[in-house]
Amino acid sequence: MVYREQYEKIEDERLSEYASRSSETRGRKLEEKKCSVRTEYQRDRDRIIHSKALRRLMHKTQVFISPEEDHYRTRLTHTLEVAQISRTIARSLSLNEDLTEAIAIGHDLGHTPFGHGGENALNSIHDGGFRHNVQSLRVVDVLEKSPSGSPLNLTEEVRDGILNHTGAQMPFTLEGRVVRISDRIAYINHDIDDAIRAGIIRIGDLPEECIKELGISHSGRINTLVTDLIENSDGKNDIIMSPERLEAMNGLRKYLFEHVYQPPERREETEKIDRMIKQLYYYYCDNPAEMSAEMQLLIEPWGVKEAVKDYVASMTDRYALRMYERIFMPGASFTKYFY
Repeated sequence: MVYREQYEKIEDERLSEYASRSSETRGRKLEEKKCSVRTEYQRDRDRIIHSKALRRLMHKTQVFISPEEDHYRTRLTHTLEVAQISRTIARSLSLNEDLTEAIAIGHDLGHTPFGHGGENALNSIHDGGFRHNVQSLRVVDVLEKSPSGSPLNLTEEVRDGILNHTGAQMPFTLEGRVVRISDRIAYINHDIDDAIRAGIIRIGDLPEECIKELGISHSGRINTLVTDLIENSDGKNDIIMSPERLEAMNGLRKYLFEHVYQPPERREETEKIDRMIKQLYYYYCDNPAEMSAEMQLLIEPWGVKEAVKDYVASMTDRYALRMYERIFMPGASFTKYFY
């Protein structure tokens, strides 16, 4: 049997000098007795895997809303792809795979229903705004509880990686930085794949200079980007990509925003999502007793608006649709919430 101390010794022997070692973690907010079998980062990964928030991601939009076709990505399958890419990079650079995986699996727990459309709607009306990475940290710090009712109480390295997987601040660990770039590698390429499957774009529509640099196929582009990242980061205290490959990747991202994420023809769909999320938010602010009992417990310590924000953000696409239909379909009084 391999015990935690033996894993920690293996980490000391095998990991890069720049890797995060579980025995040297900055610790947890609440002190805990260490597990005899698992390292600290393994425990964090397992706590996230068993969370309700992770399970809900299977019914949250990545790009396409409530798709009838079975093969489109959801927020959960996106998370799995980020975890796979991240671990490949971490393993090749002799970084801590368990820490990398924990951050990757937890990075999108705070996403709203209907993807970034839901996020933008909440951001426009909630006091203090809304960012899914900040909400992801709130999920693991406050909203998600272990079976015993205690907080997940994750290590500082995992919490930092979740918070800073996007935004201006970089994670302080290389493992967190691996997840940050893997997230972009994953969604750019799988969103191209899904958009082609949906008939929104064709492979020949993609910017020629980007495809020439990265490759024509989904797997080929990912392999090119991952290999480039590993080769340019090897032996360095940073995670970097060559300027040429980075420019090509960002070119594809720009193309997606213009032709898949925010094209004029999707404006009606975006407006419907915006209206739905705002109506639900305003309704529950006026009727907090109609939220789930679990969410009502947040009102006293955090206030009604914060609890409502947490409730709406936690909804899956289908649950949000069901609540909207129950409240606002003909027969319900909804005029005052229609913005």
